[in-house]
Amino acid sequence: MIVLVLLLATAAFRGLGVLGVRRYGEWRVAAAHGMAVMLLFTASAHFVPAGVTVMPTHEDLVAMVPPFVPYADGLVYLTGVLEFLGAAGLVLTATRRLAAAALALLFVLLLPANIYAAVADVSKASPLWQRIPEQLLYIACVLWVASVKTKIKTKEEVSV
Repeated sequence: MIVLVLLLATAAFRGLGVLGVRRYGEWRVAAAHGMAVMLLFTASAHFVPAGVTVMPTHEDLVAMVPPFVPYADGLVYLTGVLEFLGAAGLVLTATRRLAAAALALLFVLLLPANIYAAVADVSKASPLWQRIPEQLLYIACVLWVASVKTKIKTKEEVSV
């Protein structure tokens, strides 16, 4: 489901580019914004109280953390904040490359928790056969986004 959010949001932003919104004139920039939308969904789950049934909750995500990892509760909040910051960083041209690289690292670091959750059969976790390709897609997407070169405007371009 969340992969669909990434794909649809990216397509929508690129569609705006086709319609003339210059900001979304490149697929990589559209993907950066699509990933930001996806991250808003995933990050929000880190703060959802127990009892909500339409999406994973904070408790569900704490259950995904392997038992040997200390401070699972706090780490779930921290990763949610990092995902929100990553989303903001992706939409800001000046921070896009750094945010994308940091998110790639975060996705790599979260992979063991996702593997644990799938193997331990945590109720809200995706099956392992689905989770690994999803994580790899997210890592590939942010690394691709990180390769966007930011054009520095000259004085003449700014004054026009």
